Amino acid sequence: MPGSLSTSLRTHTCGELREGHVGETVTLCGWVANYRDHGGVVFIDLRDRFGLTQLVFDPDAGEKLSGDGLNAATHELARGLRAEDVIRVTGAVHARGEGLKNPKLDTGAIEVRASDLTVLNKSATPPFEPGAEQLPGEELRLKHRYLDLRRPKLQRIMELRHRLAKVTRDYFDEQGFLEIETPVLGRSTPEGARDYLVPSRVHPGEFYALPQSPQLYKQILMVGGTDRYFQIARCFRDEDLRSDRQPEFSQIDVEMSFVEREDILAAIDGLIGAFSKELRGKEIELPLPRLTHAEALDRFGTDKPDTRFGLELKDVSDVAAECEFGVFSKTVAGGGKVRGLCAPDAAAKYSRKDLDGLTAFVGEWGAKGLAWFRVVEEDGAAKLQAPTAKFFTAEQQTAIIERLSGKPGDLLLFVADKPSVVNAALANLRNRLGKELELYDPAELAALWVLEFPLVTRNEEENRWEAEHHPFCAVHPEDVEKLVTDPAAVRAESYDLVCNGYEAASGSVRIHDPAVQQTVFDLIGMDAEEANRRFGFLLDALKYGAPPHAGIALGLDRWVMILAQLENIRDVIAFPKTQKAADLMTGAPGEVDGKQLEELHVRTVAPPK
Repeated sequence: MPGSLSTSLRTHTCGELREGHVGETVTLCGWVANYRDHGGVVFIDLRDRFGLTQLVFDPDAGEKLSGDGLNAATHELARGLRAEDVIRVTGAVHARGEGLKNPKLDTGAIEVRASDLTVLNKSATPPFEPGAEQLPGEELRLKHRYLDLRRPKLQRIMELRHRLAKVTRDYFDEQGFLEIETPVLGRSTPEGARDYLVPSRVHPGEFYALPQSPQLYKQILMVGGTDRYFQIARCFRDEDLRSDRQPEFSQIDVEMSFVEREDILAAIDGLIGAFSKELRGKEIELPLPRLTHAEALDRFGTDKPDTRFGLELKDVSDVAAECEFGVFSKTVAGGGKVRGLCAPDAAAKYSRKDLDGLTAFVGEWGAKGLAWFRVVEEDGAAKLQAPTAKFFTAEQQTAIIERLSGKPGDLLLFVADKPSVVNAALANLRNRLGKELELYDPAELAALWVLEFPLVTRNEEENRWEAEHHPFCAVHPEDVEKLVTDPAAVRAESYDLVCNGYEAASGSVRIHDPAVQQTVFDLIGMDAEEANRRFGFLLDALKYGAPPHAGIALGLDRWVMILAQLENIRDVIAFPKTQKAADLMTGAPGEVDGKQLEELHVRTVAPPK
């Protein structure tokens, strides 16, 4: 609890009173959370951000309580109270009788017996009650977000968000960083997603872009001698949304000069340690674990693995190539892979109907099917049991079971396809099984680094190379010569921080040599003229003594979501957008009048029918 929260209207908050306050006369303000009339004695649960206090309006209390007791007019006023009315109450603090204490409430040992009541504001009948156990649909809650924000759980999340931001600022301040704001109105640059554009009234036909990140500005701050910068920055991306994305979001942006990769990793290790200690009350082992990008794909099928549980992927392509199961052998012959995982003690937990459901699930990730086997024991040996088991010899069955460390009672699941499809299907299946089989503690925090991403990936449709992260990532020193001869094998000095299966941060060592920067631009098909047009201000800055520098950005919203053990990022943002990027409360986006468009030199075009 912070320092004194008394004001001109209240002496205490609704979460503050304890048995030590018994006998005191107090004044509380808040919202009516619950109303109960027990034969004329009215009980009110009064709620504010800090908690809940039970009020008692007893018309027969009289002088035996405190002061003047409760008069008839005040009692009648109390009987007219309803959910979400805003009131101010004065009364005496009393201990609850034996058997009447509420251990679920911090204030559950006391009650306030009212002697005076002021209705500060009556509420219309709310479309839902913030304290109700059964919440309405998200759409209704977002439309009336001011009611939803009164929910104690949501208020605790907002407090967690505040504390995370404070821990961040305190940590970086102690490490010698400066918090510096960068512009919100900037120049449109290609950063992997669509920009939100803002037309300029002063410069007809020209546009600002809202920042997808402060990437270029923070690099220029390093050229400017700032040395250590951070910012809790607002960012904007016009992209298709999902449960862990929003069109506007906050990130913890960091950049350091005269450093290498290890300096950044050590700094962020310390920040994650501070998150765990200050926000969870738990120490975590540092430095955080590390995997290369290649190792992460091999073991988990994804570059953002959830390491709270096992179910690691195993390759059985060599065995599959020799079996008589055509789906397996033909896939391997065509250059594909057969990989699988072992779900422990799950053979009896998944019926044939359940397995059909898993097959449909992997189909969402491009897989043409899902092969499954139950591991059983026959004549003292482990065997595969499934309609397709007959296509595998006893030796092949033994090899598969041993490869996946299977035992009787386990369920083995396989996908056969090109490597990218196999990885995507099994990685998502693995996450689903981990949750369904309850293989981990939801409160656990499993963070690790994924290192050495590819510098570029091939865009087959456009027949060109694209930057995996962004075009400013430094090249791994061992791979510089491969830029021309084998771009696909070039590793970047980039790194992602992954936590509980989410990408929680991403960064890289930057290119600080203009010549190397242009080499990378050439590789992705951006000639010097185009590079100068798009990034001329950065390229000019790099010519004037740019120090070696590196940085990273952590998703603040995503970290709050992880620490709050939630799966929807909208639950940790005070005023979020829907999956269609709409604000249901305010009606944004909305139309503007013709005069505004005229001043901005903008003309709208009707969308195609």
